[in-house]
This record gives sequence, C-alpha cells and structure tokens, in this order.
Amino acid sequence: MNAKSKPALPEPNSSRMTYILGGIAIAIIAAIVIGGVIWQNNRTKTPDSGYGTVQNSDVKVQLQANGVMRLGLPNAAKTIDVWEDPLCPICGQFEKQYGQSIAKAIDDGKVAVQYHMVNFLNAGSHSGDYSTRADAALQCVAADGNGVLYSSFHTKLFENQPAERGSSDLSNQQLADLAKDAGASDQVQQCISSGSKVSAAAADAQTALQELAARGGKGTPSVYNGQTAVNISDPDWLSQL
Repeated sequence: MNAKSKPALPEPNSSRMTYILGGIAIAIIAAIVIGGVIWQNNRTKTPDSGYGTVQNSDVKVQLQANGVMRLGLPNAAKTIDVWEDPLCPICGQFEKQYGQSIAKAIDDGKVAVQYHMVNFLNAGSHSGDYSTRADAALQCVAADGNGVLYSSFHTKLFENQPAERGSSDLSNQQLADLAKDAGASDQVQQCISSGSKVSAAAADAQTALQELAARGGKGTPSVYNGQTAVNISDPDWLSQL
C-alpha cells in the first residue's frame, strides 16, 4: 500500500443518511408502540363511564319461567340473552366494562336483556353454594318488578364479587344488605336472607346451562342475539346489534 494512502472513511453524506434512517426507524417503532397502547386502551376502556345503572323508572324487570329475568322497556327494539355466573371473574370484568353502556341502551329502549343465571362455579366458592344463593337473591329482587332496583342490585353483586377459590364469600344476610343498599323493600330483603328461592334458583340454573349448551355456548359470560352468539371481545359489539 502506498505510504501516502489513507484509511477509507465514510462519506459525510453516508453518515447523514445513517442518522436519518436511524431516526426514521425509531419514529416507526415509537408509532407502533404508541398505536398499540392506544388500541389496548380502547379495547379495555369503559364506554359510557359515569352513566351508572338503569335510571328510567319505566324500565321493568320480569321474573319469567325457568328463572329468566327480563330487564327493559316493554317495547324495547331488541332483546338479547346474557348468561352469567355471579362468581365468574370474567363476568365481573364484562359488567365493569359494558354494564353502563347496557344500562343506557336499556333506558333508551334500544335493548332489553334476558338474564340467565347459572351456578357451575359453586364449587369454587368458600360456602360451596354461593352462585346459587346469589342467583336466588337476584330472583327475589326481580320478583319486585322494579327495573331500577334490579339493575342497581345486579351491579352491586358484581362490584362486591367474592374471589373464586377465595377464603370467604357473602352470606344470605350480606346479600340482603346489598339489596337494602340498592333500595330493596323489607319483603325483598327477607326473601333473600331466608333463602326462600335457593331451591328454585338451583333448578333454574341447570335449565339455563342446558339452554346455553343447546345454543353452542360453553362458558360465561355469553351473549346471544336470538340464536346467534355475539362476539363480546369486539368493543363495539353493543352498538353493532
């Protein structure tokens, strides 16, 4: 090599281009990360946050055959069916995320909800029969016919949901106290604390499970529009009905 030769160095333009490309790559990665965070927030955000439970006094709840509880205006545009277990953690998440939107849609007459309560998680409760007793409490409240009361109690039930496989759950008296906080009468509270509907709720829960299986459902929460399963993993499922 000639003694006057020098090591090859990158051209200034090449250096600038490296920095430019590096900056673009960082910007793209940042955009992907930010986009992912926004998508996740939209996926888990609570629509209609702050709305609360059903407010329309014209909304009624009917305790129907086999323990199905219909909540809505008599002339609601659409009726959907919801299967839940009071101890189901995912049901608790479902109610936390969509409960207020459902309440608003019920108030507006856009939808009525038929609740089918099941009890397959009894064995996961400390008492061994919590799901059944909570189902029975809902039936006691539904028998009163007051939709605002039922919506409030239904929400409180999931807000105070015991942990699956936990060291405790709610007694009948504690369930009655929740109903009292929701505005239930002494008669409704007595119905809950005495466990008068527990046997009926147990039988109704088995019927509900059979009906869910007949539609192809395998777990809770499950939502059906007629015989068609609703994809509740889609954040816009309710508005799309």
